[in-house]
Amino acid sequence: MERGEPGLLRTDPVPEAGEDAAATISVTETLSEEEQEELRSELAKVEEEIQTLSQVLAAKEKHLAEIKRKLGISSLQELRQNIAKGWQDVTATPAYKKTSETLSQAGQKASAAFASVGSVITKKLEDVKNSPTFKSFEEKVENLKSKVGGPKPAGGDFGDVLNSTASATATEPLPEQTQAGP
Repeated sequence: MERGEPGLLRTDPVPEAGEDAAATISVTETLSEEEQEELRSELAKVEEEIQTLSQVLAAKEKHLAEIKRKLGISSLQELRQNIAKGWQDVTATPAYKKTSETLSQAGQKASAAFASVGSVITKKLEDVKNSPTFKSFEEKVENLKSKVGGPKPAGGDFGDVLNSTASATATEPLPEQTQAGP
């Protein structure tokens, strides 16, 4: 396709925002003197309105700042209020509510799963403790205890044996304490 032909490769300029209206008029689109004068008049009027609105806006912003100063509202307080309002707006959205609900359900399911895993582990440990292998190991430890520490006290368990052995050695003097000093 050649450049001069109409179609996808147009060469006509596209006016940008804020571009002077007179600059967008091509040579083939000539305006009469009357139309040009009317457009210039409208352009001046719009520019004057923009200037007036800018002045009004500046005066309103100054007045707003003065009111905030009198009320003691600082920029930090205003930021906090904006953040709080924004968070409130976010939490009110259907998407947030749905996500919160889904996460809550997931948390409940995870909690139930952990409780279930805990009970399964407890049951497995009980099964191991009651297994013949563990009983055999426990007997061997008890035999070793009786050979090392003497007979097992009636009704005592491993913890009792340790405690009684520790208290017996604590009351007996150490060999270093029985020797005479230099």
